[in-house]
Amino acid sequence: QVQLVESGGGLVQPGGSLRLSCAASGSIFGSNTMGWYRQAPGKERELVAAITTGGSTNYADSVKGRFTISRDNAKNTVYLQMNSLKPEDTAVYYCNLKVILSTYWGQGTQVTVSS
Repeated sequence: QVQLVESGGGLVQPGGSLRLSCAASGSIFGSNTMGWYRQAPGKERELVAAITTGGSTNYADSVKGRFTISRDNAKNTVYLQMNSLKPEDTAVYYCNLKVILSTYWGQGTQVTVSS
């Protein structure tokens, strides 16, 4: 059984920064992709950023240049450094792990950008 535990959400003013972390535990073997999705009220869940075991990254256009995804393979942990946050970044952020034919989700962490 794979579990994803997220941390680091909260309330921040526009222009501020937050760092999200997600630790995966359980039976994880081989190459995989870890990432972050977000869902704002009334909107569909969307990909924010993803990173493979080898370090290849993919970002949504709306966060390029502001967000940075990284991972520690030894700890099965993925991070999302979010800078220059905007009110439109407000959403529940979900950690995601894709390995072989399975997909796992974290419970979500709220990020609110407001003055």
